[in-house]
Amino acid sequence: MQFDEPIELMGGARIDSYSLAYEAYGELNAARDNAILVCHALNASHHVAGVYADQPESLGWWDNLIGPGKPVDTERFFVVGVNNLGGCHGSTGPSSINPVTGKPWGGAFPVVTVEDWVQVQARLASRLGIDQFAAVMGGSLGGMQALQWTIDQPDRVRNALVIAAAPKLSAQNIAFNEVARQAITSDPEFYDGHYYERNVVPRRGLRIARMIGHITYLSDDAMDAKFGRNLREDVLNFNFDIDFQIESYLRYQGDKFADTFDANTYLRITKALDYFDPAASHGGALSAALKKSKADYLVVSFTSDWRFSPQRSRELIKSMVDNRLNVSYAEIEAPHGHDAFLMDDAVYHNLIRAYLERVST
Repeated sequence: MQFDEPIELMGGARIDSYSLAYEAYGELNAARDNAILVCHALNASHHVAGVYADQPESLGWWDNLIGPGKPVDTERFFVVGVNNLGGCHGSTGPSSINPVTGKPWGGAFPVVTVEDWVQVQARLASRLGIDQFAAVMGGSLGGMQALQWTIDQPDRVRNALVIAAAPKLSAQNIAFNEVARQAITSDPEFYDGHYYERNVVPRRGLRIARMIGHITYLSDDAMDAKFGRNLREDVLNFNFDIDFQIESYLRYQGDKFADTFDANTYLRITKALDYFDPAASHGGALSAALKKSKADYLVVSFTSDWRFSPQRSRELIKSMVDNRLNVSYAEIEAPHGHDAFLMDDAVYHNLIRAYLERVST
């Protein structure tokens, strides 16, 4: 969808026109009150469910949760997925043409924030005739967007499902993001973000960034159970190539990511993660930030998630309870680490199903 009305970004920059890639599943009912917005995490997109007819391997990233008869039931709800502004899967971003220069934005594309995403998602909702979402939901960075919706658009969301998220990043999380960004910006083929004009990709930096990130998404137990110290071959090679299966797996993930994701987008999304802190403008008081919220909440954490631990979700709960908001909380036993929110876990899925069954439409 094309938008020709300018947007003033939180960082002070302005984009005069932009487009958003989105997908919708199910049907919007006559009352227009059955819509659910799904916000994506770092490396995902608007393609949340289903398979494209001409791309049999294009399974949506949350397909195990969203679809006919699934916990987020598209026979009941009208589900909308949006590729965030600054993304690389169809929405206007660094690889898009800057109408002023006639060249790709590249490194000149401004830094965007979670608040900016909520603003443009709200514009998309208005275009679709959705005055209020039955729910806004997401995991990780997507959960942060769901939380921000209840702060910035309190009259337009009845329920927020905040999954595997946190009220702000810890210093350790910011550190991981910075190392990943340095891997990209130090790549000789980065060219200050203007690599499109040279027909190159900072592939080495992207590979390392993805490998670093992927380690943080898994728990130690999950990694040990899946790979242990298993060798790819029967003997050690006594060189710096691949010896262990975990090394092979990380290199595979890095290579695949470098083929499908844009480095400039990665830089900007990790910065959006770092900058997210709704309490910052309220003297550090998250309870004050949630003062205007009217939504009911489901907050979900996973025991093995060391990147966004259950303790961080409890911080959210306290602030919601301080404001006498209706909130349900589940801390789910799961071995997968941060990636647990993407897994087909029966307890987790039954929880989502049960919560949404009581959401009125």
